[in-house]
Amino acid sequence: MKTMTAVLVALADKDSEITREHLDELAFLAETASIETLQRFIQKLPQPDVRTFVGKGKLAEIKEFVVAKQVSSIIFDDDLSASQLRNIEKEVNTPEREVKTRVYDRSLLILDIFSMRAQTAQSRAQVELAMNQYLLPRLTRMWTHLERQRGGTGTRGGSGEREIETDRRNIRYRISLLKDELEKIDKQRKTQRKSRSNVVRVALVGYTNVGKSTLMNLLSKSDVKAENKLFATVDATVRKVVLGDIPFLLSDTVGFIRKLPHHLIESFKSTLDEVREADILLHVVDVAHPYHDNQIEVVKNTLVELGAGNITTILV
Repeated sequence: MKTMTAVLVALADKDSEITREHLDELAFLAETASIETLQRFIQKLPQPDVRTFVGKGKLAEIKEFVVAKQVSSIIFDDDLSASQLRNIEKEVNTPEREVKTRVYDRSLLILDIFSMRAQTAQSRAQVELAMNQYLLPRLTRMWTHLERQRGGTGTRGGSGEREIETDRRNIRYRISLLKDELEKIDKQRKTQRKSRSNVVRVALVGYTNVGKSTLMNLLSKSDVKAENKLFATVDATVRKVVLGDIPFLLSDTVGFIRKLPHHLIESFKSTLDEVREADILLHVVDVAHPYHDNQIEVVKNTLVELGAGNITTILV
């Protein structure tokens, strides 16, 4: 099987060292998705180009490398609008190119990883919901390419436009079904949590890949999957633990990351209730990481976004 390859693209922060660290993280995300990074491109811009995210000259430089090396994908370290995705693919995937290059933004890459990692019916439904919510505003881009490949004119009222409307209805219907399904699961989970409301609940939180699952295994003597990969855990795991004479329930759930897609946070609401309804949060930190202070801030901000910012938190 041919190895998937990619180039990474980012706009430079005021601190170029932080930009490099961000691209290191993006490369780790790509590696987690079994994609090999061949090159990194950084451009200093005060804000993204409204048409193509990077400037025209930088995009030409990226295209030259991608074509020469037959790179599978271009991964941007930010979210791209539907028009930016369309314009970038149009510039890179010219008609004479037989092998097309896929364009990812950060959210799509993370969603792909979550899709690979989801094990339970609940997490698979949560990921599918987030993916559909991500795709809905981007259908125009997808169908523009299909029309061009089939030789369609793309005129108003054409087959592509009708297909887009059909797909939009189908996706909205699927989103509605998934929300209903997750609401039923959420009610079951709430009943389960209510039945154990007299037991102290402790939740492990932290940046992804800092060792939460390893700590979970150590404290609970269980075998939660722990890997040196991002988002090794996307399903919530709850174990009963007794330390001394004190029993409590310990939960391990999905790790946080910089620019975690909003749709994903919304979709995983019921899973993250293990965090929101905990009595104590153990915030696991990898102090060996050179930017652990930044990771701590990302976790704190995400907890506030989840409505868990006021829960007693212990750094470990």
